Amino acid sequence: EGAGSARVVAGKQEVMLSSKRTCTKCGRGFPELDPRFFSFNTRQGACATCEGSGVIEQKVRGRAQGTPVPCTDCGGRRLSGLALHTQVDGLAIAELLALSVDAATERVGAIKLAVRDHAVGEVPLREILARLRFLQRVGLGYLSLDRSAFTLSGGEMQRVRLAGQLGSGLTGVLYVLDEPTIGLHPRDTGRLLAALTELVAQGCSVLVVEHDADTIRSADHVIDVGPVGGHAGGQIVAQGSPAELLANPASVTGRSLAAPVVLPAQRRAVGAGPFIELFGASEHNLKNVDLRVPVGRLVA
Repeated sequence: EGAGSARVVAGKQEVMLSSKRTCTKCGRGFPELDPRFFSFNTRQGACATCEGSGVIEQKVRGRAQGTPVPCTDCGGRRLSGLALHTQVDGLAIAELLALSVDAATERVGAIKLAVRDHAVGEVPLREILARLRFLQRVGLGYLSLDRSAFTLSGGEMQRVRLAGQLGSGLTGVLYVLDEPTIGLHPRDTGRLLAALTELVAQGCSVLVVEHDADTIRSADHVIDVGPVGGHAGGQIVAQGSPAELLANPASVTGRSLAAPVVLPAQRRAVGAGPFIELFGASEHNLKNVDLRVPVGRLVA
């Protein structure tokens, strides 16, 4: 037989084996897997039809610019056919990337390597799990791994970068975050603050521009800028620990933190309608949600 191939006869069954990753019937071969095959930002990994964008322009008669539609070759998944036909523990790589961070952490954590696979797979699996858990720690467990960056809120994008920094081990770095709690559920604020505190423990400095009360109370040092917003602001009216701002009558932030939340004594009745109604909303984090929004009312 050809180089790198052999016939093995076991009883009445004949099996063709090849060490060249080449089909002996059609002659088609495949290269050895390389990390570049799994990045749509590389020539080797990007879908050749859409060049890794996931969309192609569909020409519409009478329009100078086409309408972007999902690529027919990769199905909008941006990777080449070789990458899309690669499996991880029996799951196609595109299916794995479609999972949320929480689901992917559970799936990858359950992978059991055979003895001979440990030398190759143990370190990559450990690194993957570490990165997934960093994303969970900053409250992003609900995001799917294949979400495009432009669909994320500003706060989510900052927390994605923050998760990467948590695993870098860098010290002596100044991090400046602009309202990282935007888009974050209040129940996850504590997890974000714990991650920021860990950066400080590593020897880094963290400067956060925030209006969230829990974040302000957790700060080691608060700088209160005012006295009001807009053109009448821009002055440092108070600074110190949160306790010092609470005791400072010049601090608007301190007064706000000290004041109890007062609900309006009266609210306008919503009544029977009219309403704007949405049924089965399903995109990104929304899963088949029905919603009724009253018309002519303030809705938060």
